[in-house]
Amino acid sequence: MIMQSKKPFFGFTGGWLTFWVTVACATDMSLFGYDQGVFSGVVITQNFLEVHDLVGPTKTKTLSTVTAIYDVGCFIGAIVAFTIGETLGRKKSIIVGTIIMAIGTILQASSFSLEQMFVGRVVLGIGNGINTATAPIWQTETSQAKWRGKLVVFEMMMNIAGFCLVNWINYGFSFVGGSVAWRFPLAFQFVFLFILMGTTPWLPESPRWLLAHGREDEAIEVLSCLEAKSASDPFIVMQCREINFSVRYERENAVRWRDLLKKKANATKTLRRLILGAGSQFMQQFGGINIMSYYLPTVLINSVGLSDKLARLLSACNAVSYLVFSGLAVLLVERLGRRGLMMISTFGHNDGQKYASASVAFFFLYYGAFGIGMLGIPWLYPTEINSLPMRTKGAAVATAMDWITNFVIVEVTPIGIQSLRWKFWLVWTASNAAFLPILYFFYPETANRSLEDMDAYYRSNPSLIVTKDPDAISRKRPLKYITHEAQAIEKTAAGLGYSSEGMATHVEKLDEYIGKK
Repeated sequence: MIMQSKKPFFGFTGGWLTFWVTVACATDMSLFGYDQGVFSGVVITQNFLEVHDLVGPTKTKTLSTVTAIYDVGCFIGAIVAFTIGETLGRKKSIIVGTIIMAIGTILQASSFSLEQMFVGRVVLGIGNGINTATAPIWQTETSQAKWRGKLVVFEMMMNIAGFCLVNWINYGFSFVGGSVAWRFPLAFQFVFLFILMGTTPWLPESPRWLLAHGREDEAIEVLSCLEAKSASDPFIVMQCREINFSVRYERENAVRWRDLLKKKANATKTLRRLILGAGSQFMQQFGGINIMSYYLPTVLINSVGLSDKLARLLSACNAVSYLVFSGLAVLLVERLGRRGLMMISTFGHNDGQKYASASVAFFFLYYGAFGIGMLGIPWLYPTEINSLPMRTKGAAVATAMDWITNFVIVEVTPIGIQSLRWKFWLVWTASNAAFLPILYFFYPETANRSLEDMDAYYRSNPSLIVTKDPDAISRKRPLKYITHEAQAIEKTAAGLGYSSEGMATHVEKLDEYIGKK
C-alpha cells in the first residue's frame, strides 16, 4: 500500500490559506484593541480602586502610571522583536509573544496588590509589543499585492472590534459590581490567546523570511501554496528571483546602525525609510487617539459631567461608530491610497479635537475621522516602505515609537486635563495641523505596488520631496513596474521551456493578478 504524502497546511491553498493567516493576525490585533480599551473600565471600578489603594484625588498620578506602564511593556516588547524577531521568524515571534501575554493576563486578573498589577501590566505589554511588531509583517509578506493593504487595514478594523467588544463588556459588568466587574474583563483575553495558539503553529512562515535565511525549498513551497500554483510555475520562479535579488542588493549595500548617517547608507535610503515608517506611528499617537482609548469614560465623567453608567454606555456606542468607520478604510485603502487616507484622516480629526470638550458629538466625529485612515495605515506603512532585510527592524522601530509616544500621551493626559482643562485640546489641534504638509510632501504612495517595487523605487535615488515624481504619488501601479514584471515572467517562462502561447497566458494571468487588465 502506497501512503500519500501529507499535504502542507492541511491542504489549504490560495485564498483559503491567506484567510487562515488573516484569522491569526486579525485575532492578534483584536486582542491589541481589547487591551487598549479594557483598562478604561477597570480604572473607574470602585472595587479595583479599593483593592489597589487608588481611591482619592491624590492618587491621580499613580493611577495614570499603572495605566500607562502597559505601554512601557509594549515598547520593551517591540525592542525584543527588533533584536531577536528576525532570528525567530514571524510565527515563532507571535507564539512567544502569546505565551508572555498569557502570563501577564493571569497576573492582572488575579491581582490583589498594586505591585502585582504593575508587573502584570508590564509583562502583558511585552507580549503585545512583540505581537504587534510582528503580525502586520507576517500578513504583508504572505498576501498577494492586490489584497495586502485591505487585509492589514482589516486587521486594524478587528482591532476596533476588540475595542468595541470590551467597551460593551465594561458597560455590562458595571451592573454587577464587586471584583468580577474588573477581573472578568481582564481574564477574557484568554479567548483571543486560545485562538492564536490554535492557529499560528500550523500556518506558513513568511516566504520572504525563508528566502532571506537561505531556506529556498520551503519558501517555494509556501509561495506556491499561497498563490495556488505549482512550484515550477513561471510566476513563482520569477517571484523567488525578484525577492532573492532584493535580499542580495540590500545585503551588499547594508550598513551598520552607527553608519546610517554616512554616505554608504544612501544607496538603499535605509534611514529615510525607517523615519517614514516610525513617523507614521508618531503622527498617529500625537493625533491624540489614546486620550480617548484609555480615558474616554474618565473624560466624560470629569470633564462633561456624566454619570458612571452613562459614560460607559456612550463609550460603548462610540466604539461601534469607530468600528463602522474603520470598516470604510478597508474599502478605500487601495482606491484612495495610503497618502490620501492619512491626509483625510488627519484633517478630519484636527477639527474634531478642537471642540471635543464642548460636545459629546465631537468625540464621535474624532473617532470616525481617525478610524478611516490613521488607525490602520501607520501599522501597514512601515511593513511596505522598508526593505526585506530591514522589515522586521523597521516595523519594530515604528512599533516602539508607537508605544513610547503612547506612554507619554497616557501618562500626561490626566494631569493635562486637570491642569489645562479645555486648553489641553489645543495641543492636539496644533499637532494635527502640522502633520498635513509632512504627509503631502514626504510620504510616497505604497498602494498597488509589490514589496519589491518599493525596493526598486528607492534604488532609483528618488527626491526627498515625493510630489516631484508623479509615479511616487500615483495610487495606481506605475507602468514601469508592470512592464518590468511582465518581461521578467516572460523571460522566466522562456527559460523554463514554455511555448510563446504559454508565455502569453502567463502574462495575461499577471495582468489579472495586478488588476490592470
